[in-house]
Parts: sequence; C-alpha cells; structure tokens
Amino acid sequence: MSLSEKNIDDVKLVEKLSESVVKIKSEIHKVIVGQDKIIENLLVSLFAGGHTLLVGVPGLAKTLLIKTVADVLDLDFSRIQFTPDLMPGDITGTEIIEEDQITKKRGFKFIRGPIFANIVLADEINRTPPKTQAALLEAMQEHNVTAMGNTYKLDEPFFVLATQNPIEQEGTYPLPEAQLDRFMFNLWLEYPTYQEEIEVVKSTTTDVVPQLEKVVTKAELCEFQKLVKRVPVADNVIEYAIKKVIETRPETTDNPKLRDWISWGAGPRASQYLIIAAKTKAIMEGRYTPSIDDVRDSLIPVLRHRIIPNFNAEADGISSLDIINNLMND
Repeated sequence: MSLSEKNIDDVKLVEKLSESVVKIKSEIHKVIVGQDKIIENLLVSLFAGGHTLLVGVPGLAKTLLIKTVADVLDLDFSRIQFTPDLMPGDITGTEIIEEDQITKKRGFKFIRGPIFANIVLADEINRTPPKTQAALLEAMQEHNVTAMGNTYKLDEPFFVLATQNPIEQEGTYPLPEAQLDRFMFNLWLEYPTYQEEIEVVKSTTTDVVPQLEKVVTKAELCEFQKLVKRVPVADNVIEYAIKKVIETRPETTDNPKLRDWISWGAGPRASQYLIIAAKTKAIMEGRYTPSIDDVRDSLIPVLRHRIIPNFNAEADGISSLDIINNLMND
C-alpha cells in the first residue's frame, strides 16, 4: 500500500471514528443523564488506550456509567469491589493443585482473576491496602500479569476504570503516586443540575429498561487506538504541552507562586498523555491534527493527580486544581 493510499484510509477512519462517537454518546445518554464532559473525557481515554480514575460522591452513577460504556463498546466487563481484606491473588488470579483424571499426576493450574477482561472496574479502589493496589501496576503498564514466575498476556483492548469516594476517609488508603501516575485522566463528577435531576428521577423510577445498541467492536476499537498514534502533531503543540508540564515542577518553573505552592510536579508521562489526549480529541471531532486548545482542554484531568501541593499551598487554601487554573492563565 502506498503512502497516499494509507493517508486516504486514515481519513476514512477519522470520519468513521467521529461518526461512531456521536452514536456512542447517544446510546450512553439513554442511561446517563448529563455528565457530557465526563463522558467525552472517558471516551478520549478509551480511544487513547488510557486508564481513568473517576472521583465522586456516592450516587452519581460512576459504576453505571462504566458498565454502560462497556455495553455500548461490546467489551468484556469485570467488576472488582475493593475491600480491606482483598488480596492480590483475588485480582490477578491464583494457582490451584489439579489432578489429571487419566495419569493421576498432580500439577498447578492458573485460574485467571477478574483482571482478565477488556474493561475492569476497580470500585472504590482506595479501600484496599497498597499491597493489593500494587497488583494492578503491571497490568496497567505492561498489559501483563505475572504469577508464580509465569507471564500471562491480557486481551486487548484493556482498560482499568477506577472509582473513588472523596469524602469518606475512614477505612481508606491513599493511592501511591506510582499508582496514580498510571491513570491517564482523573475525572471529578459533579452533582446534576436541577433539570438533570428531574430527568434522573423520572427515568429511574419506572420499569422501562433502555435497550443499548453495540456501536463499536473490539477490533474497531483497537484499530482506532492505532490510528491515534499515526495522527501528526505540530511542534508548537508539543512544545506547549511540555512547557506546561515543566511549569508544574518547583525546580524549573518561572512562576514564583507555583514554586511556593508545589512539593512535586508532573513527570514526562503527563506530557505524553497531554499529546495523546489532544490527538484523540481532534480525530473524535473529525479533525486531522490537534491544536493547542486540545492540549489546554486536557490539562486539568491529566495534571490534577500529578501535582502535590505543599504546606504553603494548604495554608493558603490552594488545591491542585487552583494551581492548574493558575497555570492555564499564565
């Protein structure tokens, strides 16, 4: 296939993706009322091949949203309820002794855990100790699971979508920075508006069950993810993303306020995710290359969990979101 033919195929794929996104949102809204920005960012992370942490108080349909997305994308779905007594083997799987019915010889057999799915819902991920949280690290980064010296490949596509309750701290464990850094996006769900809550109550207090249509197959989703990597990006867009990430680091920022407020800034993975997110957002909207505005649109979900405010910031009542807003206005 020639280069021009390849480009023509990519243009058709962009058109197909943008059309699919419209259909996916329409299907999701059969179940989910409002949360337009959350749904858009969630789709950006999925088409980009990234993991997402959803933060919100109980009752905002975090779990329902993830389950609905899995249904519309025709993906295998698995839910893991994180609890203080959850063990790593409960996530990745475990080996059991099995006896061959013919030879009577005994051997170990690996029983796959719930991590072996396309979309894994890590529900209330901060309710389990760091040792168990760490069971997700290899899977999220390498898409592999290692057990008893053997490595098992996870099926593609693979996503971890985790939920977290921001207000209930008793019996919870903070997510280690290494764990947080593996999430592409950190999305905060807000309460619905008055009109949205009316729609929620009307739609959830009847016996009507929405019928969801499968819009995108596994193979198509994998093809879209490959397309994202081929999207060209102008140098000035990449430079903008990297400059914003560098400004979050106390030792390199030129902003004296940020230097006084930040203990630790974002690493190179943030720069990578900003560009990947910008590329994905562009082609989801039918455009063939991202702009600086696409990068700006992802600054909050990419940087929010990668900036650690210091004591000065806490004393001034400054959060990581305030720091990012200051960065965007700089």
